Amino acid sequence: MSGGEGGGTTLEFTPTWVVAMVCTVIVAISLAMERLLHYTGKFLKSHNQKSLFEALQKVKEELMLLGFISLLLTVFQNPISKICVSPGLVTHMLPCGLSERSSSESAEASHFQSSFSVSSSTPIRIRRLLGETTTSTSETGTCAEKDKVPLLSTEALHHLHIFIFVLAIVHVTFSVLTVLFGGARIRQWKHWEDKIAEQNYDTKQVLKPKITSVHQHDFIKGHFLGIGKNSAILGWLHSFFKQFYASVTKADYVTLRLGFIQTHCKSNPKFNFHKYMIRALEDDFKQVVGISWYLWIFVVIFLLLNINGWHTYFWIAFIPFLLLLAVGTKLEHVITQLAHEVAEKHTALEGELVVQPSDEHFWFAKPQIVLYLIHFILFQNAFEIAFFFWIWFQYGFDSCIMGQVQYIIPRLVIGVFIQVLCSYSTLPLYAIVTQMGTTYKKAIFDEHVQAGLKGWAEKVKRKKGLKPGTDASSHAGSQGSVGVIQLGKLAKRASTPEEIQGAAPPPTSDEQK
Repeated sequence: MSGGEGGGTTLEFTPTWVVAMVCTVIVAISLAMERLLHYTGKFLKSHNQKSLFEALQKVKEELMLLGFISLLLTVFQNPISKICVSPGLVTHMLPCGLSERSSSESAEASHFQSSFSVSSSTPIRIRRLLGETTTSTSETGTCAEKDKVPLLSTEALHHLHIFIFVLAIVHVTFSVLTVLFGGARIRQWKHWEDKIAEQNYDTKQVLKPKITSVHQHDFIKGHFLGIGKNSAILGWLHSFFKQFYASVTKADYVTLRLGFIQTHCKSNPKFNFHKYMIRALEDDFKQVVGISWYLWIFVVIFLLLNINGWHTYFWIAFIPFLLLLAVGTKLEHVITQLAHEVAEKHTALEGELVVQPSDEHFWFAKPQIVLYLIHFILFQNAFEIAFFFWIWFQYGFDSCIMGQVQYIIPRLVIGVFIQVLCSYSTLPLYAIVTQMGTTYKKAIFDEHVQAGLKGWAEKVKRKKGLKPGTDASSHAGSQGSVGVIQLGKLAKRASTPEEIQGAAPPPTSDEQK
């Protein structure tokens, strides 16, 4: 009467106040999270942060996917647990050895017996202990009648359910922290941009003729001159070590900025490169924060290879570590290549030293490959950390899955190192070096121009509305609308940043103030 097949008390014999209280807590937490995401989205839209808003939508998609996975696991947990297979199929490829399983079961049996022998035990405690084993006993009994064993127990499904949830939450959290810390590092470069803007407003400095000695330039001295300038191996070694102590210097920023402007917006030397770079990074963030299909494939492969004695969880920690070092070295080497191209061709230049951006400097001539690698690195590192804490809280620090201490500590050290290096070195490097490709993010300029045109049109309508005469105001409004459409078409036809900026309407007196 008090329980069904799975054991425990059903809703038929559960106090209504208990059911109402549990439902209230769950619904309140869910609504609070939904409202938090909703108001966060409104805040981002009101501050014209479209890229971050799209990243937030990506987070909502991941949460919806998690909810669907949770629903599937809940609905199918009983049918899956009733699937019976031959005992020989479940004695191979185990995360823990059978001997460790026997010792664990004996420990549980002794604990169970002591629960009955202790005089202070109450009937309530005995009922709870019986309830914990009823489900697994029922599953085993059903399959034992056929001389078989369950394919996957309800308890194991529940643990897998928790792991998938922890993995997604840790990945999103780590991605957000990486972009926040990396963005804070990039914003430290703003004073370099402000300093350049001040120099560009100085007419005497701009008109003053200048001859640049290439080999005396700070950018060239930092990447071309010195020991090993003609050695490819030493050049790669220099790029490898530079990512740890001075990934981007002022000379690097100034030179790469000028190379981008001279290539994509030559007629606008006052172009705000730092602002563009931040927007480009925010646009890439929406891809980094998601869990793509190929990352789920990696999770499945890891769960398949997590076999006792292989220490897969230890060796797999080196994959993101080595990939991160390779990505940082490659990005630094792109800067070195740009310096070599100029230094090998010129000894002196009239005007500023300008590098030539090109996709050929990147792997397979595709700068976006670097973003995919960073995405994979962040996910795999989050996977390592999530797996560690899941094992710790689910099975305990002494669990056979956790492994020995000599395998645990290096994993944690590597995980922390990856998080710090990616935030303060690799991500800022990616933000600036990937702008040295042949193309640029035209969509960012289009969004900026569309927002500017919309605001300009609204101001025109407000000003025209103040004038007497309904017909005149409507006629002026129609002319303003036509002007906006024409400017919008001009912005779409523009192929370079300065053409897009030139398509935008001139600032009004209010904007100038």
